Amino acid sequence: MKFTIKKELLLDALIKVSKAISTKNLIPVLGGIKFELKKKKLTLTASDNDITIQTVIESNSDEEFKIVNEGSILIQGKYVLDIVRKLQSEYINIEVVDELKILIYTENSEFNLNGISESEYPNISLEENKKKIEVKAGVLKSIVNQTAFATSNEESKPVLTGINFNISGDTLECNATDSYRLARKVIQLEKASDENYNIVIPSHNILEFVKILGDDEDIVELHIFNNKILFKVGTLKFESRLINGTYPNTSNLLPETSILVISTSLNDFYNVIDRVSILTSDKEKNIVTLETQGNMLVLKSSSVEIGRVEEKMPIEKNNDEDIKISFSARYMMDALKSFSTDTVEIHFVGEIKPILIKSKEEVSLTQLVLPIRTI
Repeated sequence: MKFTIKKELLLDALIKVSKAISTKNLIPVLGGIKFELKKKKLTLTASDNDITIQTVIESNSDEEFKIVNEGSILIQGKYVLDIVRKLQSEYINIEVVDELKILIYTENSEFNLNGISESEYPNISLEENKKKIEVKAGVLKSIVNQTAFATSNEESKPVLTGINFNISGDTLECNATDSYRLARKVIQLEKASDENYNIVIPSHNILEFVKILGDDEDIVELHIFNNKILFKVGTLKFESRLINGTYPNTSNLLPETSILVISTSLNDFYNVIDRVSILTSDKEKNIVTLETQGNMLVLKSSSVEIGRVEEKMPIEKNNDEDIKISFSARYMMDALKSFSTDTVEIHFVGEIKPILIKSKEEVSLTQLVLPIRTI
């Protein structure tokens, strides 16, 4: 195998596939990136058995990518990425000599690496499903960024460490919860799905995928199987395992009526909670108490060791009811950060009932935060 390629082309591809390389992997061969050069295409593949990423660079012109000899080999991922990133040359040459010796060189630099036999690499087949679902990259990014933070970190409840994708017809409903809060995003697909799906994707995996997505207008194909999902966009393929188990029915957590709705500036509300939470601690779950007094909102927190704080801000209410309720400042701030609107509505159902956060400007998104009982 021997070829010359523009540094920026190779570096971009290596950065994408290297997301699938785990430094903790006990199987040394999975620390490698498979280079496969044939039919005027360079295919790069990396996998850690949890996710697999593959991308293709096509030889459209000798100016960008010139092939001398075809072939394939495994190159240690960490080193090839560092070498390509730090080489100061527009073009990079890569050549395999003596079967398992790799030469990476430019006009002024030369690196010799030991390769890994591709016969040791697992057989990876990134198959596609005839019944695919299509979503714009920008929409998928917003889904993940507005829900993933609410997933659990507790491995004792594996199904809650993922994002639930529930697809029925032309509706895609995504849920994430750690039992103390819920993030829900519902969108309409441009093309209805032929089949219904109810799957759970590990949040860490799909977060890695959206990080490498490019143009928001790109179309992402979802190919869903029993135990895995393949995302395809352009020449990039990203496969993730699915989490086994039944995702809880979160619809019954969302109250249909409320005793009080307040409207306020998102930024002002966020900043007040941020300031009031200064005098809280993780030990106390960052507890903040909210109380309405007419058209004023009073937020306060206190700690025996630290002190106490109180802030007021004007609000709009839908009736004359007042409420007093406590919640985790961190959870509320996470929920507020997911909105990209100027105003939010806070729906109260009762002093020990879930708090709903919505926005008339972004009706596809709903956040829920459970209250915390205080003595």
